[in-house]
Amino acid sequence: MSYTYPPASADVASDLSTIEVHQLMKSPTLLRKRLQEILSQRYIADFLLAGRFQAVGGSILYETGEEIFPADSAEAIAPGGEYPLTVLTSGELAAAKTTKWGLDSPVTDESIARMQMSPVNKALRKLANGNIRDVDGVALAVIASKVTQTRSVTAGGTNTGAWSTDDAIIEGVLALKAWAEEQNVGYEFDYNTIVLKPTQFAKVAGKLITGGLLPKESQNAILSGVIQDYMGLTWTTSTHVPFTNPILVDRDQLGGMADEKLGGPGYTGLDGVEVKTIRKDESDSYLVRARRVTVPVVLEPKAGLIITDTGI
Repeated sequence: MSYTYPPASADVASDLSTIEVHQLMKSPTLLRKRLQEILSQRYIADFLLAGRFQAVGGSILYETGEEIFPADSAEAIAPGGEYPLTVLTSGELAAAKTTKWGLDSPVTDESIARMQMSPVNKALRKLANGNIRDVDGVALAVIASKVTQTRSVTAGGTNTGAWSTDDAIIEGVLALKAWAEEQNVGYEFDYNTIVLKPTQFAKVAGKLITGGLLPKESQNAILSGVIQDYMGLTWTTSTHVPFTNPILVDRDQLGGMADEKLGGPGYTGLDGVEVKTIRKDESDSYLVRARRVTVPVVLEPKAGLIITDTGI
């Protein structure tokens, strides 16, 4: 994928001794670092909903659909004259409620003695994958339900045809980007990111590579497997994408993730994810817990455009 959120954390060595692993299991801070390494660059929810909000009391109030311009135009002011007042408009008030997404994973003393850090990494990876699946799935579903602005690549005025060639893909995206920005002049959106299903992403990447439109030296897409920013556009994908058509978004204005910090003994966290270890002496094992209390918030539904009839 072509995004870089969250930033990489400090490394935790994977070749620790049995004693060192037990010490690590007693340190939520070290576990958090290890979990962050696994989570790094995985949440597409945090990438597309780039805003960072704090939910208090289990919910967040926000305004949506607010234009960036004042209701009145500026006026010429004579020397010594008074400035006219304008009433600033506000958007529609909405509310969203947070959900706590969490999982426990057991790690036994026997598994640590026999395989050292491997069972801990396995538990953390499962926790990370579960958290990513749940949070990304909900966030992308919310985006799909809120974004209703739709445009066909064969519509009059922007008819560039299905995405059967590399030229058609680039011309089609740029034409629809310009159309959407003209339709929403009062909001000044900059549609800069395209979200595709993995199969669509593969087809688009293949056509752009074979068409010679991607660099073959630095940032070589064939070697990296990533479509680097091209024509000011970022191309991204996720296995959790629920929509069937590509979506073009202004991710700086689309919305954000509102995380709630619950705290609690033994929990430590960063960027929304909190972890905790629970020693179970009765079974000679640990429970590793990871949770995220969050809700996706779409502030500007018009900051997204669904592209139809691409043929991919």
